[in-house]
Amino acid sequence: MVGIYKIRSFQTEDAEEVSALIAKTLRTVNIKDYSAEYIEDNVSSHSADVLIECAEHGHMYVVCDDSRIIGCGAIAGYWGSTTESILLTIFVLPEYHGKGIGRSIIQTLEQDEFFLRAKRIEIPASITAVEFYKKMGYDYKNGIAEIDDEQVYRLEKFR
Repeated sequence: MVGIYKIRSFQTEDAEEVSALIAKTLRTVNIKDYSAEYIEDNVSSHSADVLIECAEHGHMYVVCDDSRIIGCGAIAGYWGSTTESILLTIFVLPEYHGKGIGRSIIQTLEQDEFFLRAKRIEIPASITAVEFYKKMGYDYKNGIAEIDDEQVYRLEKFR
């Protein structure tokens, strides 16, 4: 529970709404840091089918304001590792930014079994979100503060 918001596990029937949430966030927030082509490729890679598959390999959560999904986030093993995990698909609708929802998503993911078993957790951070993740205790992987070939920063936290 985040104030008046509820965090729960992602359900298959949430996929279309979560996909639309991600598309809206990418197109209105991340567009300031990325090309339209990059954004649309990213929107395509977060289709409902992809989200359902992601949820099958890890644990995905949604944040709800009554029945409306306003945020999401996922955690999974990093390339099948039991000692490393990865945080993925962390988005909050633009009109809900600044209300502590992103922080609550991270806190929820950091209580998940994939986090608790890991020695190292990685986040592929967008240019848009890198400062937020740094505030949450993540730092540049191997000290490298440069975007990679996927146009993200690789951040990590050790436990």
